[in-house]
Amino acid sequence: MENNLLGTLAIDIGNTNTVIAFQDQKDTNSVLVEIPNITSSPGVIPTAVWFEESSKTIKIGISALKMKNNSNSDKFFHSNFKRLIGNPIEKIKQKKFLSPSESGEKFFKFLWANIPKEYEIKRLVLTAPIDTYKGYREWLVNLCKDISVDEIALVDEPTAASLGIDVPFGSKIMTLDIGGSTIDMNIVKIEGGEGKSGPIAELLKFKGNDVSSISKQKLRCAEIISKTGSKIGGQDIDQWIVDYFITDNKYGANLLKAEEIKCKLSSTTVKENEYPIQLLIQENKEKEFRLSKEIFEKIIIENNLINHLNSLLKDLLNQARGKFCTVDDLSAIILVGGGTQIPLIKEWITQKISKIEIKSPPPIESIALGALAMTPGVKIKDILTKGLSIRLFNRREQTHFWHPIFCKGQTWPTENPFKLILQASQNNQKVFEIIIGETKKEREYDVIFENGLPKLSEVQSQEKIIQWDKKPFKIVLENESNIGEDNLTLFFKINKKADLSVKCFDIKDELLGEYNLGNIF
Repeated sequence: MENNLLGTLAIDIGNTNTVIAFQDQKDTNSVLVEIPNITSSPGVIPTAVWFEESSKTIKIGISALKMKNNSNSDKFFHSNFKRLIGNPIEKIKQKKFLSPSESGEKFFKFLWANIPKEYEIKRLVLTAPIDTYKGYREWLVNLCKDISVDEIALVDEPTAASLGIDVPFGSKIMTLDIGGSTIDMNIVKIEGGEGKSGPIAELLKFKGNDVSSISKQKLRCAEIISKTGSKIGGQDIDQWIVDYFITDNKYGANLLKAEEIKCKLSSTTVKENEYPIQLLIQENKEKEFRLSKEIFEKIIIENNLINHLNSLLKDLLNQARGKFCTVDDLSAIILVGGGTQIPLIKEWITQKISKIEIKSPPPIESIALGALAMTPGVKIKDILTKGLSIRLFNRREQTHFWHPIFCKGQTWPTENPFKLILQASQNNQKVFEIIIGETKKEREYDVIFENGLPKLSEVQSQEKIIQWDKKPFKIVLENESNIGEDNLTLFFKINKKADLSVKCFDIKDELLGEYNLGNIF
């Protein structure tokens, strides 16, 4: 390889594996980057950190993974932290030396410092998960402030995966991504076709400046039609396998052995239907069990994974129908992430959507390669993962109720404002309060714990409306109004910074002002 290759580097931090790929600006092909003592295979880095504060010893990737079973690993070994970055809900159960954000920071900075010198990086493309996009994005932006690279761009993982395969621009594609700790499903319309250009990523940094303030380029958007997901994945399947044989597992090595057998039973090149698995039952004492394809599938079914996938798929397609997209509109279904290689899961999606072609690119690196395929500079249009409502008063029933403003699944920034006319709820009323609530479907409650092991509940959680903790906004009129009289016309919108605002007019169509009600996240 020649020295001083100038181009774009993509880093896709995963909960189990991180992928790093490079594309020279003079080449259309991508290469997976090898880093001695860090990558386990070309471009693939186990997402793990070993850090000792006293000696300032830090190891990442394959070097950290080799330290997992050493003494004090409960303090110094850090993995499974990506899913917690930017997540204010999920709690850390083990007392680690580093927080998830600190683990991620040390992992990223050590990786960046060890990128081979022959790569001259003009542009850095990063990926972010859907579930915790805003918090994770803020963490990445802060992390990259001191990085000396001209451009930094960001794309959400399912969109990158959709663009990582050869499909026509303008296509609508469903992606199923089962990683080490999360499941993500989405339907994406790839912009382009009919003479239009294809989508490109959101450019966050251009020589330290926000690209939106300096770019003259017209934005092209790849529209995410629907998306859903949950915090369950391949590592949980490993625990289920061990739990099937040993109900009170105390040894991390058993999970690695379960993962190895799981991969063998999922491989298309290995034809065996049963494998021995040596599990620790006591310190330095192993017992041999047999894991067959039939038992493996039984474990998956009994832990409600297929029911859970059915629920997620139902939510995904219901959202899509709200955007006038049906299964018949899909050009392909893309499987990414190691969990999608499990035969039972492949059979499940094939039976559920039998008419659509299923594509299975390299499951681990497809997101990073897809991110490289997107030239930074354009913002990707996102959708609301929750609905927004305003609290109103029902005069007949003398009760308050929630009236929808924007529904879950709508795109934002909003193109057209939502218009609402308010009437007085009592005589001599001069003050109107705007109280906002949001609908949420907390997917984390779908994962329950029994005897310390993650299980999936059979009944999925229902939506509910939660009032914002922000102070209600008050509009004061000059003149008093009476019950049943139209008094205010409100126009709600969401801007590109995810702020919900309202423009207020009185009954004479005179502008009273435009106000920021708060950030939707």
